[in-house]
Amino acid sequence: MRWQDLRRSGNVEDRRGMSGGGKVAIGGIGVVIVVVLGLLTGQDPGQIMENLQNSQAVEQTGPRAAGPLPDDKTADFIKAVLGSTEDVWDQIYAENDAQYQHPTLQIFENATQGACGSASSAMGPFYCPADAKVYIDLSFCDELRDKFRAPGDFAVAYVVAHEVGHHVQNLMGVSEQVQQQRRRLSEAEYNKLSVKLELQADFLAGVWANRANKMQNILEPGDLEAALTAANAIGDDKLQKQSQGYVVPDAFTHGSSQQRMYWFKKGYETGDLNQGKFNDIR
Repeated sequence: MRWQDLRRSGNVEDRRGMSGGGKVAIGGIGVVIVVVLGLLTGQDPGQIMENLQNSQAVEQTGPRAAGPLPDDKTADFIKAVLGSTEDVWDQIYAENDAQYQHPTLQIFENATQGACGSASSAMGPFYCPADAKVYIDLSFCDELRDKFRAPGDFAVAYVVAHEVGHHVQNLMGVSEQVQQQRRRLSEAEYNKLSVKLELQADFLAGVWANRANKMQNILEPGDLEAALTAANAIGDDKLQKQSQGYVVPDAFTHGSSQQRMYWFKKGYETGDLNQGKFNDIR
């Protein structure tokens, strides 16, 4: 991926080296985050909740000061990707006579505190609609390469663009509409809506890739394959098979590997928001 010349976003909070903010509590929206987003780590969401309930947020005890590290290439890359998403969505919104509201991205280590409650790096990258922030522990970048066998800068860029896709859904009101359905639906029925939400975020990540390449010429040979490999690696069917040995489709919250690859690819191939309307996601 050609990212070195991209504009760096100024909407990044670097909280590495800071305290995680106390005990990691699980309740209310925290449960939703763990169940909906925990599968990104390849672990059983129930096990993640148990670990979080019985642990304290880890405080950074190293000798260095909080914030950016010297020669911090990974953080610089994340800022470049976020800047690219801002440029792309600024343009898309302008084409529709609207103004895009930029999200903030927080980089943390081990644990953090936000408007959606306390969170652990075990949850993987996630978006909190309550404070319009994307949260990421940069150790996930290594995990994506080593554990999920999805190497390459563009695999990480896909994940960041996916979380920014959730921000776009929040601005569009889609996230709130889905959340309002939660109380009146069964768990299996709500999971289907959750899957659609995640697949649409994958589609929006694909739209970003399409537009960013046209605007900024970011793609190199193998980049799309890297993103598709990442989408395949974090499909619910694959994660369930790895963690428990069998697949339970009714428990899907993010979509199958095939679905995730399909919708990212469709977003990339069309670059057209009308091709990924929520009600059309399957």
